[in-house]
Amino acid sequence: MRILGIDPGYAIVGYGALEFDNVRFNVVNYGAITTKPETPFDKRLAEIYNDMNEVLELLKPDCMSIEKLYFNTNITTGIDVAHARGVIMLAAAQRGIPIYEYTPLQVKVAVTGYGHADKHQVQEMVKNILRLKAAPKPDDTADALAIAICHGHTGGSKMSRIMRSNEVKQLNEKKG
Repeated sequence: MRILGIDPGYAIVGYGALEFDNVRFNVVNYGAITTKPETPFDKRLAEIYNDMNEVLELLKPDCMSIEKLYFNTNITTGIDVAHARGVIMLAAAQRGIPIYEYTPLQVKVAVTGYGHADKHQVQEMVKNILRLKAAPKPDDTADALAIAICHGHTGGSKMSRIMRSNEVKQLNEKKG
């Protein structure tokens, strides 16, 4: 299974693609989509959307895992990130790529085993799990790889498939 992890943002969108065979991860590619601060916001969103389509075409993921948003103190920044997240998800949805969302806590637990791990601990574990010489840069890229690892560890589990199957059944019952 090829998993594309996404750390959403509007200045930097980290992405990381991994092959996962239920035992081992292999790095396919990783990097970042960047936009310039002086570019009008609507144009930044268009750049993110277009660049994400190029990433999806190049990497051909089986699924996308993306970080769920949470608001700390700056709600304005959170709203702007939500816009960027929306165009990223739109690009995947238009291609029929299943999207899975994970909270920062879920990612930390899946990667380090500890929900209150700091950024450095997560980056070190990403480096170790993927057998890399150094933690990927920028940090957004390492975060995207952590989100992909999280999906591999949790999204592919039998319990996760059962839960998704039940969700689909419930949605179909509501429609029918």
